[in-house]
Amino acid sequence: MHMYKERFYGGNGIVGAQVPVGAGVALAHMYKGEKNVCVSLYGDGAANQGQVFEAYNIAKLWNLPAIFVCENNKYGMGTADHRSSASTSYFTRGDYVPGIWVDGMDVLAVREATRFARDFALKNGPIVMEMETYRYHGHSMSDPDTTYRSRESIKQKRETDDPIVALRTRILEAGFASEDELKGLDKSFKQDVQTAYEQALASPEPALEHLQNHILAGEKVTGIRGCDLLTTYSQ
Repeated sequence: MHMYKERFYGGNGIVGAQVPVGAGVALAHMYKGEKNVCVSLYGDGAANQGQVFEAYNIAKLWNLPAIFVCENNKYGMGTADHRSSASTSYFTRGDYVPGIWVDGMDVLAVREATRFARDFALKNGPIVMEMETYRYHGHSMSDPDTTYRSRESIKQKRETDDPIVALRTRILEAGFASEDELKGLDKSFKQDVQTAYEQALASPEPALEHLQNHILAGEKVTGIRGCDLLTTYSQ
């Protein structure tokens, strides 16, 4: 949630708060004359937050190069989308901001829709994209995922509409790779994940002094009450 790097602004613990942040980043692009867009992603549960609509408003008022992506995976934290939203057509929520619906289970559809949205936002201002997808597991460790849907429904979705299986079928039908080549890739990827997993478990805990690293760019921060251990204990 709190991972940040250049041109990637992460998320935060406030539901939907990344949306107005995204509008601000889009404003920065416009202010600097950059031909870039900012993509803000949020879930169907966050779609009802007031700040989302505030971000829509300012983005359209100034025609900011912003793409607002609602990842509609059908279930928020503990409930289905139709129980929390009076309208589940999230791509229409922008009102004065145009929106498109995208099959989020189709890799190629997502790619082409995103290409279209980027070109549109650079020329015309904000656009809303609803990526309809599906989550196979609980929302988090706190979500048992057993009170609002059945195991049978999850199994059926995996068997009939899985994005990886669908892309695999397309690759085979187009002759881009053979069955054996794809199986080899699967085996290689699984081994990469297993290796990383084992390395993570074997790695020691980071030293406490790392808590104050990378707070400000290019500067070793010391003497901050509550952050610098020496300062904290001396007080």
